[in-house]
Amino acid sequence: MIFARDGAQRFEAGMGAEAIEAFEAALPALPINRAGIRLLGIAALALPLSVTGSIGAIAGAVLGSGARPVRAVLFDKNPAANWQLGWHQDRTIAVRARIDVAGFGPWSVKAGLHHVEPPFELLARMVTLRLHLDRVDAGNAPLLIAPGSHRLGRVPVAGIAAAIERCGRFACLAERGDAWLYATPILHASDAALSPGRRRVLQIDYAACELPPGLDWLGI
Repeated sequence: MIFARDGAQRFEAGMGAEAIEAFEAALPALPINRAGIRLLGIAALALPLSVTGSIGAIAGAVLGSGARPVRAVLFDKNPAANWQLGWHQDRTIAVRARIDVAGFGPWSVKAGLHHVEPPFELLARMVTLRLHLDRVDAGNAPLLIAPGSHRLGRVPVAGIAAAIERCGRFACLAERGDAWLYATPILHASDAALSPGRRRVLQIDYAACELPPGLDWLGI
């Protein structure tokens, strides 16, 4: 996978042993039966995930020096939380407060945080990093992507099957410490694990653009 062509790329050992240990110490423990948690205000994440940090620099290489992390979610797929996720595009961003702005909507609240669907052109200028705290093999529910689908624009639900047929599908395997970089609007999915084990993934969205006056990125 090459990011410029496919909208996804694997960075082997992109985290490093010290970063993995620091993240594991800083991240909150999830209830074993909870799929994920949105993260905010964890000081230990700020430096390594900034564009000048060793991990955030991966996103910065695509978006430029103005890139910053704007949302972080920790997923923990395990035998007690072994969910399946159908094919879709990520279409919402997290903001600090609801301010109605033309072109932004509908709104939703997830885990007490305001989310809104922005114009697709904004999503097309974002990237997403997935940092793997555990090994993910073919049986442990790797993320599935449709390479190049980020260039198709907003794909309606009725057109998803045809888009996957056109682009194909690819399983994003990973070793502990690997980082995967994605174009945020790429079509993706995840099956339930065939042999469920721990599969912790820290997912961070990055943007280099400002929001319209009144709206502020949530950040991390």
